[in-house]
Amino acid sequence: MQYSHDDENLSLTRFESMLKTNDILFFDSDEFENIIHHYLENGKMALAKRAIKLGLEQHPTSINLRLFKVEILVIENKFAQANEILEMLHTLEPNNEEIFIQKANVLSKQDHHQEAIQTLLIAIGMSGTPEDDADLYALVGMEYLFLDEFENALIYFKKCLETDTSDYSALHNIVYCYDFLNKNDEAISYLNEFLDSNPYCEVAWHQLGRQYFTLKEYAKANAAFEFAIISDDTFVGAYIEKGKVLEKLKHYEDAIENYKITLALEDPTSFALLRIGHCYDKLGLEELAIQFFRKTVDEDPLLDKGWIAITKFYMKRLNYQKALYYINKAVNIDGENVLYWKLYATINKRLNFLEEAERGYKRSLELGNYELETWINRSDILTSLGEYQGAIFNLIQAAEFYPENAEIEYRLAGLYFTTHQQEEGRFHLKNATKLNIDYSFIISELFPNLNNKPMVKAIISESKRTSN
Repeated sequence: MQYSHDDENLSLTRFESMLKTNDILFFDSDEFENIIHHYLENGKMALAKRAIKLGLEQHPTSINLRLFKVEILVIENKFAQANEILEMLHTLEPNNEEIFIQKANVLSKQDHHQEAIQTLLIAIGMSGTPEDDADLYALVGMEYLFLDEFENALIYFKKCLETDTSDYSALHNIVYCYDFLNKNDEAISYLNEFLDSNPYCEVAWHQLGRQYFTLKEYAKANAAFEFAIISDDTFVGAYIEKGKVLEKLKHYEDAIENYKITLALEDPTSFALLRIGHCYDKLGLEELAIQFFRKTVDEDPLLDKGWIAITKFYMKRLNYQKALYYINKAVNIDGENVLYWKLYATINKRLNFLEEAERGYKRSLELGNYELETWINRSDILTSLGEYQGAIFNLIQAAEFYPENAEIEYRLAGLYFTTHQQEEGRFHLKNATKLNIDYSFIISELFPNLNNKPMVKAIISESKRTSN
């Protein structure tokens, strides 16, 4: 029995009225199925369970209502109970494909993906319509994805798309498999073949453009996105991708035009605003560039690329005060973002605010940025501040990540000599000169007071003589 949307709404209204009044109203099994389906789709589990309970009280022999009960049990990870019901239903209706689909679902949830595949293949053998086959092929494809068997997944997603050419989810999964297998050329061949039969499929054109973009064939990518737009002139994703291609081709004004179309089609996205800002920056239109960078952070204050863009805009123009203003705002919004702290440290260092710069490098390290440059910069600032022990401890930590590194060893040598720890200084300086004599300038630059120290001069001179 087919139900219209109005019938479904009436059933829902009657059912919810019954729950409020505690009256007992009769619903046929199809009505209960529609009610349960509605609640499951909208995530209203408690109401779905209530509808199943009442439905089975009125229709205790309904196979479909019991299958809904199985679905709930699977969601609640009650697999033993679900299997018990499925075994009983299989005895009653051994050729019901939906029972096998639910069995496969239970197996999949328990990570028995190979068994789930075999069960779904049995269901495919029972399937009565191509539409059912398409859904089942997609389920088999997903099970192969869980097993990382991308070649097999491809076979079934292709079968799905052959059966239902409008299943764009299957199309996306096909491309995903090709991407994972690094088979861009094969993906392009498949998409072109699909487009021969479906020339107005905007999704396929969009995916084709992305493949060409990956291969840096920007002219072909641009053409593909153009066809996607011809197929659907409201396809926001195609305008975005076309804008990215035009940026690569250095056609910044055309890129801006495409990004602006997306702003007119739907609510502004921070990505489009940011890219427009970068395009104006490339064109040398500074006022427009900064205007769109500001719009980006207004639209999405959590987008780090927006704050980084506006900060680097001012750094590039040596306006470090403005850059510091914006990176401070960024840090206040997200104090766990290591990219912000690195920029914070760099800007403060340029402004000679050494204590703040050291704080920035220290915070970067605490957040897991263990790049050599970060350790070295922090060490040099601590040295400039006269905090020699702190600098030594910092470099000892750095040496754990970068053992036998000449830049670290020269600095440790200079710091140990400066703090009158002669043996340690001698050990690290000898180690440093063995590693790379060309970095010996570090001593004269960072520790000029050691230039005339006899032991230092002797070790460096001896190393230069032997290396020649």
